[in-house]
Amino acid sequence: MPHWTSIANFISAYPDAIESVFEQVLLVCDEQGLLRHELLAIDGGWPPRCKMSSNAAKEHSGTLAEFRQKREKIQKRIRHCMKQHKQLDKRKPRERERKERLEKTVAALDRRFNKIDQFLKTAAPRMGQGKRSKEVKSNLTDNESAKMTTSKGTIQGYNGIATVARKHQVIVDAQAFSEGQEHHTLKPVLESLRERYQRTGISEDVYASGIVVTADTGYANEDNNAYLKDAGINTYIPDQQFRSRDPKFRGQKTKHGKRHQDKVKGIKAVFLASEFTFNAGTKTCVCPAGNTMWLCQESTHGPGRSKLAFEGKLTDCRRCTLKHDCMRNPASANTREGHGRQVSFTVSTGRSATEWMMRRVDSAVGKHYYSHRMSVVEPVFANIGTNKGLDRFTLRGKNKVQGQWRLYCLVHHIEKLMRYGASG
Repeated sequence: MPHWTSIANFISAYPDAIESVFEQVLLVCDEQGLLRHELLAIDGGWPPRCKMSSNAAKEHSGTLAEFRQKREKIQKRIRHCMKQHKQLDKRKPRERERKERLEKTVAALDRRFNKIDQFLKTAAPRMGQGKRSKEVKSNLTDNESAKMTTSKGTIQGYNGIATVARKHQVIVDAQAFSEGQEHHTLKPVLESLRERYQRTGISEDVYASGIVVTADTGYANEDNNAYLKDAGINTYIPDQQFRSRDPKFRGQKTKHGKRHQDKVKGIKAVFLASEFTFNAGTKTCVCPAGNTMWLCQESTHGPGRSKLAFEGKLTDCRRCTLKHDCMRNPASANTREGHGRQVSFTVSTGRSATEWMMRRVDSAVGKHYYSHRMSVVEPVFANIGTNKGLDRFTLRGKNKVQGQWRLYCLVHHIEKLMRYGASG
């Protein structure tokens, strides 16, 4: 078997060739009956969940302003070392060892300075994809990678996304993204999948046949749901609260206690918004003590959604016997400049794309299809991560990392062909 360095050189030299081979093997899988065009599941790489480190140090990350500050700091250290070196020149030869150490330090600092300086001369601010576009951190080693927060800590790397077909768990699309948030990747993945099916001749429009697409809550937001609704893609993506609406989980709070009680961080547990009596029709709210609260703010909160913010009257909260259980800072009600207990509710008209997706997911058909998501996609990542040993990307640059990710997926395909080919 060739050394991994040779494989890495091949990926670096021919990233497009791996894409071509990936599609050819996918076509063979379809001819062998391994693709059942009924359900697709989208998810991210493993481990850690959805995100993998790349061949870049997170210590070399920062905004352009932070890099300028670091460059100035290194420049000051170089001047300080040079000043010490000149002082040692006037002393006896016994200081020769200290002079040599200073020379090595200056050389190392000079290399770091030149690296940052060269980067600042060519780099442009890297902007995020959020609603409020702001600069995100660049990286000196691999500027296409991103700093991502995971359950295992903060990493510098890529988000490996795969689309897996049900039945024989064949990966029909594999891409690497430099966005930590998954909902930015849904539309590019679906568009890439349609184009791949067209290029290979498997299907002119994979979504026209009504094939079901599932993804977890990380891909759910209003923009994605609106895109899916307009495109007519048969998709089931639950929101963060879909479990709370399921009758099977009705007694979960009683069994496990209230949420948001963070004793480790020392955050005081207070009455939740669900313990307040809210009437959307009359736009009124009554606190657990039975006092009527006043509507202090009403604003739109996305398409077809409005947010109502209520606040308790100072005279009511000041003499309330429940204020120590209701307010994190009960003393704020004792002054005229203070505030009573505040609580907000989001009201929906039912016409937003999110409400449309909620009705789909909560239906019997939606629950049936979504129940298959985990059994379709999770074993694939367990195989690639645990059995194949992919725990991090070892290359730099999005194209090379994507080539490495697809190469592991190709090995997964070859295994499927070996075991199940012509048997589907």
